[in-house]
Amino acid sequence: MTDKPSRNEDEYFVKADNELIKAQRARQAEEAARAERASHIMKCPKDGYDLESAVSHGVTIETCPHCGGMWLDAGELTALAAGEEGPGLLGRVFGDVMTTLRGKGK
Repeated sequence: MTDKPSRNEDEYFVKADNELIKAQRARQAEEAARAERASHIMKCPKDGYDLESAVSHGVTIETCPHCGGMWLDAGELTALAAGEEGPGLLGRVFGDVMTTLRGKGK
């Protein structure tokens, strides 16, 4: 017997190494994507400044102190439009906006 690996052994180890490298790259890509998503949490989508949270009528509203933008999570606009004591002027405006947006989604 010789100490030289056979061609089949070489092919096996090349394939095994390639699979390990592919798995390592996939893990690194997932970690990089996770870190990228984490870096955007509570940042203004317009200018990247930190958002500040405030509660109004039971709804948390994020605002940007730099540009003045206001950000709502899913369902919060509807909750604001409904209001606690019935729709006031702001509720009617939000209701009209929601009706318009729902009409465009069809």
